[in-house]
Amino acid sequence: MNSGMIQWLVDNWLSVAIPAIAFLATYVVGLWARRVAYRAFDRWVTKLRWEGSRMVVDTTRVPFLHWFLLLGVYIAIHTAPLSPEGTLLGSRIVASLFIVSLAWVTVSLGEKLVRLYMGRIKAPQPPTALAVNVVRITIIVLGVLIVLDIWGAPTTPIIFVLAAALFIVGLALRDIAPNLLSGAQIALGEQIRLGDFIKLESGESGYVTAISWRNTQIRTLEGNFILIPNIQLTRSKVTNLGRPVKKATYPFRFYSRLHLKELTGLKASNLRELANILKEAPDSVVYYHTHHFLEEHHYLTPEPANDFALWVSDVLGDEVLGERLASVDTFDFPTMGALRMWLVDVIEDYLANNPDGKKASEGEEFHFIRSRGVILPTPYVAHNLREFVEVMKKITVDSIYFHVFEARLRLQKGTNDFSIWLKDCLDEDELADKI
Repeated sequence: MNSGMIQWLVDNWLSVAIPAIAFLATYVVGLWARRVAYRAFDRWVTKLRWEGSRMVVDTTRVPFLHWFLLLGVYIAIHTAPLSPEGTLLGSRIVASLFIVSLAWVTVSLGEKLVRLYMGRIKAPQPPTALAVNVVRITIIVLGVLIVLDIWGAPTTPIIFVLAAALFIVGLALRDIAPNLLSGAQIALGEQIRLGDFIKLESGESGYVTAISWRNTQIRTLEGNFILIPNIQLTRSKVTNLGRPVKKATYPFRFYSRLHLKELTGLKASNLRELANILKEAPDSVVYYHTHHFLEEHHYLTPEPANDFALWVSDVLGDEVLGERLASVDTFDFPTMGALRMWLVDVIEDYLANNPDGKKASEGEEFHFIRSRGVILPTPYVAHNLREFVEVMKKITVDSIYFHVFEARLRLQKGTNDFSIWLKDCLDEDELADKI
């Protein structure tokens, strides 16, 4: 039997090779397309200040390659010497799998976006769960209808039943839906926020204390609470006087810094030497090689590359370990010591499975550089939140870098200077946590 199979392959090798090559070529194109596309998407995310953009990129990154795999299978089926019935069956299976995958991604992304925006309007759990389920059911039903159509099943009766059900649901929610949409409009527009003092044309006035999915609650100067339907709030004239300015218990003084690069004389020509030197290198060395790229290029998404990852990928040619090192997020580590140990552990784990690593050519060794910082005072001081915002428009990137990154890692404060000041001196805990 084995000899017969081998003989068949010898006689029909071209019929097997062409579909296989088509599948592999599609897979390779998919890898390249995903790399190019998501680099462009990541640049788009940095420019677009939409909170959901990162969700879109993260949710579709892995399925994007799966879709190319399905495309490769589809092409292979149509290039294989199959009967018309076999080709049709295979095409339907692949198309159905694609619709299932696309529906799953759409459901996952839809749930995340619904929870994001429902959270912004402070919607209680039942309405949030209802909205999530509506999105989930809608997408699943559409996916099922498309799959049925692919297999030639009748869908007209199902569509009529769904239309009748939607009509009944619309009648049941005719009083709730307008307030829900108005609440979303208020929250997304951000023209009225918690803590704002507003005046309505009907005479009511007070501080906004809550924005729910149906009502907005305000507290009057007398201490009474008034519930205003969201639809009334969007249809009436509202004067927003904003928040009263609160003075900080201690002013915030802005500093900047300069960095000087200093060669340590240490160098590594392979992964073992890199790990051993990294264990003993000063924190200023680790800080420089993991942060200077961010300082020079001024972006956070995607994760800025570090020198270790670039050297491993470009010089040693090990893209797997290079991508692993490049995936480090410095915000996950409270100290430079923790970041150092993570880098060492990743390299040593890799060496345990790949002891025979490549050695760098002469002149391409990894040279360890130390960062020497000089702290400089600036003329800017903020006594309240309004002054803080105005100063933030004027200070340099070096000042932001010092108060955000250096305060957190090199100075081991665990968080940035801005959040500490907002929390300790202004009691703005929510704003501090967001920053």
